[in-house]
Amino acid sequence: MDNEPLIEIRNLTLRYHGQVILDDVSLTVRRGDFYAIIGPNGAGKTTLIKAVLGLVPIDSGEILLFSEPAGPKGRARIGYVPQYQAFDFQFPITVHEMVLTGRLGRKIHPFSRYGLHDFEAANKALSRISAVSLSKKQISDLSGGERQRALIARALAGEPEVLILDEPTVFVDTPTEEQFYELLSSLSREVTILMITHDIGVVSKHVNRVACLNRKLYQHESDQLTPEMISMAYGCPVDLITHGDVPHRVFARHGNEP
Repeated sequence: MDNEPLIEIRNLTLRYHGQVILDDVSLTVRRGDFYAIIGPNGAGKTTLIKAVLGLVPIDSGEILLFSEPAGPKGRARIGYVPQYQAFDFQFPITVHEMVLTGRLGRKIHPFSRYGLHDFEAANKALSRISAVSLSKKQISDLSGGERQRALIARALAGEPEVLILDEPTVFVDTPTEEQFYELLSSLSREVTILMITHDIGVVSKHVNRVACLNRKLYQHESDQLTPEMISMAYGCPVDLITHGDVPHRVFARHGNEP
């Protein structure tokens, strides 16, 4: 069903060692969204993803996945793409073997053999991100951009309905970055995407929903990223200056800065 809520976060509060990391956060990701969440380092963006994936406990509020309380059944329908340094790329396997591991969540027994559908799903995932040529390459030999593509293929191999990406271009070089986001834009026509990013230029050009997070969530029900949203999230005055299609963030002098 178009526009149905796939991820619903309601009044979520999360503490770590007594410190509030997320404060009364509410967010809805609907089918067809390409949703970006931006914010400064330490703002709780990755923690929010981990809460959705059940990797950290929450203090109050609730998370619904596909209109049901978050649990293994709903999380199995989500593909997760961490920053690539979270994956051991020194492990001696090929890209195709790595992508196949994305099928493990679909298996009743984790040690059962891969079947025909597993191989077909892995091949399709590599094709969707135009990475078939990388299939036999050792993952240790991949560039930063190739590693991110491999991680996305691994997530897609599980045939998810939602793809969650955590800072997907942190280690991607600038010339490759625009091509990478064009790839994500293409994928967003097939799968709902929730992305954590620091890149305001990409937010304004590619996504259809955007929010700013810094313990609290600031958003509009659109793709508009306003100076007010950014100022509230970053805690200081901000101007957005546009050169062509790409806006740049400029922080005004504040506090005791010279």
